[in-house]
Amino acid sequence: MPLLHDGELSAAFDHAARRYDLLTAVNPGYRTDLRRSARRLRLPGGGRGLRLLDLGCGTGASTAALLASAPHAEIVAVDASAGMLERAAAKPWPPGVSFVHAPAEELAGVGGGFDAVFAAYLFRNVTDPDAVLAAVRTALEPGGRLAVHEYTLSGSAAHRAVWTAVCRGIVLPAARLAGDGGLYRHLWRSVLAFDTVPEFTARLRRTGFRQVRALPLPGWQTGITHTVVAAAPDVRQETP
Repeated sequence: MPLLHDGELSAAFDHAARRYDLLTAVNPGYRTDLRRSARRLRLPGGGRGLRLLDLGCGTGASTAALLASAPHAEIVAVDASAGMLERAAAKPWPPGVSFVHAPAEELAGVGGGFDAVFAAYLFRNVTDPDAVLAAVRTALEPGGRLAVHEYTLSGSAAHRAVWTAVCRGIVLPAARLAGDGGLYRHLWRSVLAFDTVPEFTARLRRTGFRQVRALPLPGWQTGITHTVVAAAPDVRQETP
């Protein structure tokens, strides 16, 4: 089965939106790990005075994680799936949180001037990760922070085997019962096909990001899911 892309992938997420929160609950620590990754942005003052972008917000779990670490920030949450975005926007949010229907490749319509960007489970699902990273860099203020929470395997055969065992034994059977087997087969295979964490950190550096670090997550996801943090160039540092 080929991987899903663009409109086909958005349609699969639309179909899965109603059951998505139930299926992610199968993953122990799913929301705890999102909150951990959001905290790794190290946003000062509870985000007061900051403008943040949650890129690929899905049904809002990543938005909630970002809000928990920066309760005083303005948060713009963006997703390409209308169905997922509808589920997210229907949840209770403070006035500083807003939702925008747009693909990650079209951030120009969302605007810029963001102090930080949080992207959870996004980059392995876009057709051109380099183009999206370049758009994120443009959307960030100089020196702005990026945290990517993603299935980025270590490269170890053991971690690939654990990922496949979890998908075959737990995720895919649950997804088939929910009628979303195609989307979750994509999930399994997209992780195997995507960058390892050393490859992804190198991709960030090639796109011009600085201070790139990959941080592990605990539990069964160690070596499978990472937080990759980075900073956009500070133009003051680039001035001769």
